[in-house]
Amino acid sequence: MIVLHCTEEPDLEDARKLGEDLTKKIAAHYYVDRDGSVEQWIDPDRVASHTRGVNRRAIGIELVNLGRWPDHFSSSNQTPDEPYTPAQLEALKDLLDLLRYLLPGSVELKRHSDLDESRVPATDKPEIMVRRRIDPGPLFPWERFLGRWSRTSPTNSPSQWSSPR
Repeated sequence: MIVLHCTEEPDLEDARKLGEDLTKKIAAHYYVDRDGSVEQWIDPDRVASHTRGVNRRAIGIELVNLGRWPDHFSSSNQTPDEPYTPAQLEALKDLLDLLRYLLPGSVELKRHSDLDESRVPATDKPEIMVRRRIDPGPLFPWERFLGRWSRTSPTNSPSQWSSPR
């Protein structure tokens, strides 16, 4: 499966620092920055730590986005307001097309929030429980991508596929 995430960090460099922090052990296979650049941090043949319980059978893609940064678990900060950029969404489309072509066994596209529905005490009001993961969040155009992924396995190269409208 492919799991879509949001870094919930200010930029790619901050996400990199988090990924390199051995005490956190958080990193995905691919990162898509706001300008549409894509970086592969971990080979898809290797396990990355991005989603509890499914890492061994999933490819993780992080979209650089503030999400709920700086206080992910504040009860007053549960609605992200940074939209994903057109360049970022186009790069994600291309990356998903490539992965679908290279890894035809990847048949599910999931949001991190689909796989982790756990709740934690809010940092500002511990009596309130908030979602641990909401990414990629309410501003991500999920239907645009889910529809592309639900097709049967491709027989053509990604560059030959039409873009949904």
